[in-house]
Amino acid sequence: MSERPDSPGRFELHVVDDVAKTYAAIADAALARHQSGVFHLATSGGSGGRACIEAIAAQIHDLSSVELYFVDERCVPPDSPDSNARSIAEGLGEKLATLAAFRPMSCALGALAYEDELLETGPSLQLMQLGMGPDGHTASLFPDSPGLDAPPERLVIENHDPSGRNPHDRLSLTYSGIALAELAVMTVNGAAKHAALAAIQAGEDLPAARVTAKRLVWLVDPPAAGDLPGSPLPRDLLEAP
Repeated sequence: MSERPDSPGRFELHVVDDVAKTYAAIADAALARHQSGVFHLATSGGSGGRACIEAIAAQIHDLSSVELYFVDERCVPPDSPDSNARSIAEGLGEKLATLAAFRPMSCALGALAYEDELLETGPSLQLMQLGMGPDGHTASLFPDSPGLDAPPERLVIENHDPSGRNPHDRLSLTYSGIALAELAVMTVNGAAKHAALAAIQAGEDLPAARVTAKRLVWLVDPPAAGDLPGSPLPRDLLEAP
């Protein structure tokens, strides 16, 4: 396991051939360990989040105890192809109707309304899936964006990408919102992400480098990892009772 300089903990990076399927296996084990009560799961959007939720729908038979929350959302009409809620709902397919609750973000209702929904959970999220962009952003926390400096008491904020590379205004969890996760899994695919991943491991202050959770795990495919050292996937992530 490799260390990131000046990090408060270990940089837990695991290189796997299929990130989405491995994430779904981790989710399946976490759900089995939870055993009773509602399981609070948070998902990102984009192609990575869609792949992960499709893998969950395919690999986990019973999602009836799962309340699904969102890490971020684009402020677009709900039927837009850019809507995370639409993408995740389509990825779930028929499993959508079996969830205990489906809780997408609403730009119309705003950040504070979604904070209230999160606070109703305890607040605690048993599992969170995050992605990372080639610029090192995660959720909708972009380099140099105002969301990076959100007050610590805020869990959800409005944000945007000042570079203009990522369109649409956004709602996004803050770092405090992400820190509600008992287990956060950063899923990273593709050679285009390698430079940002290497920079974060070297200690650069990109947005994804600031993420904290009770436990933070990076699942990375070989093109994204390149020559970065990783460690075998720990058995405890895949163990169920």
